[in-house]
This record gives sequence, structure tokens and C-alpha cells, in this order.
Amino acid sequence: MIASKSTSVRKYFVLDTNVLLHNAESLTSFDDNYVILPMTVIEELDSFKRHNDELGRSARHVIRQIDQLRSQGSLKDGVTMENSGILQIIVERKEMPGICIDMSVPDNRILAVANSLHQEGKKVIFVSKDINARLKADALGIDVMDFEKQKCNFDELYTGWRDVQVTTDLVNRFHEEKGLETEGFDFLLNEFVLLQDASNPKHTGLGRAVGPNSLVHLNGSYDSAWKVHSRSKEQRMALELLMDPAISLVTLIGQAGTGKTLLALAAGLECVLHQESYEKLLVSRPVIPMGKDIGYLPGTKDEKLSLWMQPIFDNLVFLMQKDHRTEEGTVQQKVNMLFKDQLVELEALTYIRGRSIPRQFVIVDEAQNLTPHEVKTIISRAGEGTKMVLTGDPQQIDNPYLDSSSNGLSYAVEKLKGQYLYGHVTLSKSERSPLSAIAAQLL
Repeated sequence: MIASKSTSVRKYFVLDTNVLLHNAESLTSFDDNYVILPMTVIEELDSFKRHNDELGRSARHVIRQIDQLRSQGSLKDGVTMENSGILQIIVERKEMPGICIDMSVPDNRILAVANSLHQEGKKVIFVSKDINARLKADALGIDVMDFEKQKCNFDELYTGWRDVQVTTDLVNRFHEEKGLETEGFDFLLNEFVLLQDASNPKHTGLGRAVGPNSLVHLNGSYDSAWKVHSRSKEQRMALELLMDPAISLVTLIGQAGTGKTLLALAAGLECVLHQESYEKLLVSRPVIPMGKDIGYLPGTKDEKLSLWMQPIFDNLVFLMQKDHRTEEGTVQQKVNMLFKDQLVELEALTYIRGRSIPRQFVIVDEAQNLTPHEVKTIISRAGEGTKMVLTGDPQQIDNPYLDSSSNGLSYAVEKLKGQYLYGHVTLSKSERSPLSAIAAQLL
């Protein structure tokens, strides 16, 4: 999407506010072309700068960048940026001549600037994360585009495993030698490989890549967690990554009912309470779409969190029913004791930024509602000995400015694949119940 170097006429990229909030570095993402900010965008940035979330931080960062450029000249006339692009702020007209449109709407005032430049014969491209705004611009005859600098192709997203057709001899060698060294495969580190006998599809072997042409057997001690056993090969792969202390970051993608959150919690409880590999299990999720703070709900912090974390509570109750090592108290009392003893902590993502989190098993649920920058911020909080697990379904996104290809979870999968500290699995089969499976498949 990012513009290539212009060889003749410079393009005029008119940016919507949501582009700057989505990526605070977007000002310099259009090479040596014009970057146009309507005055309404500056006003909207001003309204966001007081927020104590990622949107507020992005707004403040962009405002500081613009202020630094102001010292180099007149923003009204245009100021040259480091990448040779020109940043210009334009005050909108009160109306669009010949067009009946409500100019009290901020989006329409931004479009008025794009339309004015378009009418002057400029090569204008309106950039917005808002689909409706792009539709309006297109109706005005203006070229439009989404901001796609941090975007991947979801249809071709890395799944974390692959099927490979091999000879009978190779499958036999894999089982006899507890691994396989061969040539010509180019596996990614920590990628799972299902070796399938070309002459007998039922003759298989499941391994994990430790090199471009090297596979090892899965670790038998990682086949369950907190008495939860895998119900599919994808769940078995997920448990391998979740239970392996050498893997510091795990991403799990799957539709509702595939078990991604349950497996992550089961592994977290096993590693924290039974193995004592980590000091605490920390669970978080985006509290409100668009990153709003939990202050929008009534009650104390814990009361607010209890509403948004109810799916986590439900899974914890289910898992504690499987624990018979302590017999005192009801299941609910056991869950409450985990929080009282600070072995399990629920936290809003708003409060994770700025923290250093050492020796904790961290689960971020519903991570598909985070931007790439937010995911980077969260992962960078990991201290020594911490394991991070991000789960979500990129096809179920509440954030209106993200989609299956531009959200932070998908972006992390694409960028981190093959790293020795990282592993990923896409779970495809619903295991919650037959009804859940049918609903996920047909509705």
C-alpha cells in the first residue's frame, strides 16, 4: 500500500485521524509525496491526547512530531520531512460547492479537503481505516486506500504446521530414531510436521522442527496439562508449545470452541501451581473495543474486570473441577483462593504498559482486537523468565479499524514465525461440544 518513490508528479495523501492513531509513525510512510492533514484531524488528535490508553499515547506522539516539524517552517505552506515527503496542514472550507453534505460531521470536513485538492487536479489519495469514510470518498471520485503498512495476507497466514508426503521408509526411520534428519524440506523452527506415508495415509508421524531439515518427536511429558488432554493433533501441538519452558511466546488462533483459551489456562495453572516454574499466572484481555478504559463501567476496578473477564472465570471454574489434589472447599472457593494468594491475577491491558513482568505466565485473550503496536508493547513487557501466550480469532474482531489481516495477532504470527523462542498453532476443529461445532461451521 505504501507509495513508491514518485518519478514525476507527487501524490497528495490525505490522512484520516484513525490512521495516525493506528500507527503513530504513519506520517513518514508515504515516501517523498505530500502528506495532508486537515485541521479537523488536528482537532481530533487534541481530543484524544488526554486519554491514558494506546490511542492517547499515539495522539501525543503524533502531535510532538508535528510540533518538531513546525520549527522548520510553515505547516500551512508545507514542511519537508526526513524522508523528503512534505507535511501540510489545510483548513477546511465551510462547504463543498455543488455537493449536499453535512459539514458538521468531522469525516465530511476531512473529505472536503481531499475533494478540494481533487478538484484542483491534484493526484489525491484518501487514506482511512474507516470503511464508511472510504466509501464516501469513492463516491466523490477520490482514490482511496486502507493503511496497510502493518498488514499480512490472512488467507496465507502461517498455521504453525504442515502435512508432508514421504516414503514409508522415512516414516519408519522417524519412529525408530525418535527423529529425522533429511534434506530438501526447509522447515521453520518450532514448526510441526505431520509425516504421511504416500502409500498408506494412516501411517504417520508427528514431529517438531528443530532445524531446516531436522525433526524430533513430541515430548511425552507435554501431552497434558492440569489433567486436560488434547482432543486433536492441533491441540497436542498447542500443548507442546505451552508446556515447553524454552518457548517464551506462543500464539494460538482458532474459532470459538477450539480450546485455545482453555489450553492456555490449563498450561498456566500446571506451570505455576504444580511445577512452580513461574511465580504467577497473569491473564488479560482488551477490556472494551477501541481500547477504552474500564472507567466507562460502574464499580471498582475488580468489579469492572469481573464483567469483562467472565469467560476466564468460567474456564477457571471448569479447570478447578478437575483438580482433586486439594479437597477442602468448593470449586468457587478454590478459584477465589487463587486470587487471594495472588497466584492468579486478572489485569486490564491499560495497566500493563510500562510494567516489567518477570517470571510470570501471561495470557492475553482476544488479542485479535489489538493493533500491531499494542501487541508489540505487550510482548516487550516480558521480563526474565516470563512466558507470553496470545490467543484469539482474527475472524471475530470488534475493533472497527482492524480486520483479519491488519490486527496485531495476525501481524505477530507473520513476523515472528521461525524464531527460536516462538511457536504458533492454528486450531481448526471445535471441541467444545457437537452443537458448538455445528454453529461455528454453519452459522
